[in-house]
Amino acid sequence: MIQKCLGLILTTFFLLTTIAHAEENVDIDQEKITLYKQIEALTFIPWYYLAAINRYETNISDNKTPEDQRIFISIPEEKWYGLTPEQKPADEKIVALFGGIGKDGNGDNIADPTNEYDILYTMAMYLQQYGHTKQDIRTALWNYYHRELTVLSIMNYANMFDTYQKISLDETAFPIPKGYNYSYRNTWGDARGFGGRRIHEGTDIFAGYGTPVRASTYGVIELKGWNRFGGWRIGIRDIYNRYHYYAHLNGFADGLEIGDIVEAGQTIGSVGSSGYGPPGTSGKFPPHLHYGLYKDDGKSEWSFDPYPHLKRWERK
Repeated sequence: MIQKCLGLILTTFFLLTTIAHAEENVDIDQEKITLYKQIEALTFIPWYYLAAINRYETNISDNKTPEDQRIFISIPEEKWYGLTPEQKPADEKIVALFGGIGKDGNGDNIADPTNEYDILYTMAMYLQQYGHTKQDIRTALWNYYHRELTVLSIMNYANMFDTYQKISLDETAFPIPKGYNYSYRNTWGDARGFGGRRIHEGTDIFAGYGTPVRASTYGVIELKGWNRFGGWRIGIRDIYNRYHYYAHLNGFADGLEIGDIVEAGQTIGSVGSSGYGPPGTSGKFPPHLHYGLYKDDGKSEWSFDPYPHLKRWERK
């Protein structure tokens, strides 16, 4: 009886803690959206572009920041101040005189690169130079970051934030639905021989032909089609700069196209044994899903072990 009571107490505590944490996240999200919309009202740059830039910059930050920090956009000093002799917060007219982009967003006449209102206003005014259309924003981002994957990621984040009118899309799902037989173990880093000596950049989940394959998170389809290693494969990037790679598929779900948003748990294809040859090659190995995870830090992208994530999602 004591054990049952203790278990009930612990369960109740866990649920209340989880609810409180979720509510806290909602409050922080709403604060951020309110801040973005305040800058939108001043500049007419849609709030979801500012949210997407901040999400991207958060992803590539070192995370050694105060817990209450809301804005992670870090504008380089050479951009902010230009050739201003003393690179410290100054009147925005002086900063502009020396070619800096720093602006005053909170009305104190000082362009401060540590003030969240000034940072967002400065970024929005930079985008505004190029216009307000989607293509204008894309051009502005290219001229700011000079990296296509960064531009693509930010534009996709903005699309998701606009579609769902929220900035937290954290739901997850195990790639194989409940009720289907499957098995897997940690195979990341194992040797592979086809196509030359290389390592296995993922986890193989063995299941029968035609078993549904689901998106593990919210994201946007970046890639879809054939690859001689992965066969029929699809690549989806989430809002945390993680690229989810699903390979050796038997086929894709109807209607999916590059650029589409998918939701956690949505069927995107089915298990097969495609690959290791020209388009249509199949049956060179048992049917399974190759699931890979890659992380982008703003400079390069690398594979990391998906097994711990799969185990966590499987327990949900």
